[in-house]
Amino acid sequence: MDTLPLTVPPRQWAELEAAYARPPRAYHNFGHVQALLQHYHDVAVGPGWQQPAEVALAVLYHDAIYEAGRGDNEQRSAQLAVDAIERWLPDAGIDGDRVAELIALTARHGKLRAEDLDADAALFLDSDMAILGAPPAVFDAYDRGIAEEYAGKVPGFLFRLNRRRFLKGVLAQPRIFFSDFFHERYDAAARANLRRATA
Repeated sequence: MDTLPLTVPPRQWAELEAAYARPPRAYHNFGHVQALLQHYHDVAVGPGWQQPAEVALAVLYHDAIYEAGRGDNEQRSAQLAVDAIERWLPDAGIDGDRVAELIALTARHGKLRAEDLDADAALFLDSDMAILGAPPAVFDAYDRGIAEEYAGKVPGFLFRLNRRRFLKGVLAQPRIFFSDFFHERYDAAARANLRRATA
């Protein structure tokens, strides 16, 4: 991947793609990672990353383990990332603890404040939430994908209640995105999508 500041061995890449295919996912699949890599590139040529390799690995592994309805996906994904760094990139000078910390933060979407985050963490989390500001058709596909992932895991009425509560909570925040970079690009579109989704 040209946008990455490090070389991921082909076998590591294959393992990563396989992880994102288990279980089959409607949204949290490798396409989601590829979308985040585009945001990663945009930040790299914009404000820049302080720890580019660590953020890149957090992007690659943040949803590597994902089972809808479980509360430990992020923790397990973080551990998978640390194990992969030790196995595949032992001499690359990667701060595995930092990668794990970034991944763990994704469990707290909607509960964090800007002052809790450094610049890289803010931009990384904003990359993950940028889908909220996608064109309406892309946002709608994302929303349907999340519902599909939870089908059969959580009763439909409960999923809809919790999903609406989450989206309304995001909409009620003074700022949806922590960084100025993402705020300027996606806030207006995100609010339009969220108003439509929660109407």
